[in-house]
Amino acid sequence: MPTAIAVTSADLVLPPTDQQTPTAALLQSPEAQPLDAALADMTVLLEQHGYVIALYPASIPAVHERRLHTVRSVLESDRIALLKLDLPPLGVAVLVRQMRQLSICDFSAGVVASAARLLSHYVYAGALLSSVTKLDRVPVSLKSHAKSWVPGSQFGVLANPHPQLVKIGSGDLAGPQFGTQLIVARGQLQSDWVTGTLAPSWRVQHVQESMLPAESPRWWGTARLIEFAAFLPDISVLYQLVSSVRREVCSWCGIQLIGDRCGFCLSPLSSIENQTRAPGVLNQGTPTPQGS
Repeated sequence: MPTAIAVTSADLVLPPTDQQTPTAALLQSPEAQPLDAALADMTVLLEQHGYVIALYPASIPAVHERRLHTVRSVLESDRIALLKLDLPPLGVAVLVRQMRQLSICDFSAGVVASAARLLSHYVYAGALLSSVTKLDRVPVSLKSHAKSWVPGSQFGVLANPHPQLVKIGSGDLAGPQFGTQLIVARGQLQSDWVTGTLAPSWRVQHVQESMLPAESPRWWGTARLIEFAAFLPDISVLYQLVSSVRREVCSWCGIQLIGDRCGFCLSPLSSIENQTRAPGVLNQGTPTPQGS
């Protein structure tokens, strides 16, 4: 069975790209599910899949995050990976789908878990906003704050992989230098800038629409937004990226990994291991997609 991928919200589970892509399990909040039921559900996942990789936004309520750690602690399981992501909600959903795609490949659970950090470098996640006065996830200058009060102002913001902010009409967002598709989720803002201007300038291969995640207005500081994320859609390219990174063995828990940190116990590679690694690994740069 493939490694189980789990999420903390149902709206982080995008439709599959093909008939082989599995869905994700839902790890509910304490308000929605008592602890004994959460423990039972996780036990079933471990019995059916062997390993569970839970991905969740850094913005989820602290009580929900504590529940995740409580379940892992009570079960005393080293087969549960808890990966906190700083991506915006739609970016998290995109990465979750890519992880679902990888889960059925011939990678070990440790490699799949540590691949999340690698793949996040190739997710260009941002939004078109009517105001940046309450935006605290991306650096905002005093000048941009002042412009936010001008009626009709709109801002293009990129949160990942590199923060950017431009006022629409006075600059462009630097996009990916490789082939991507774009997913768009519309809030309460009416505009065709994302599909009519951004998508052509980024030379995206296809645009798809999605529902706006419930967490998005809080993440971006306004409900008047259009969220977007450009991503690598082809499983063969994702497979090649992960395969191109040297594999290591975690000196703490013994699981296989890529990059410089274990996805399950979060232990970093020792300084000696890092010094002997080949060029191209995560702490020395990311591989370039080929054939995308």
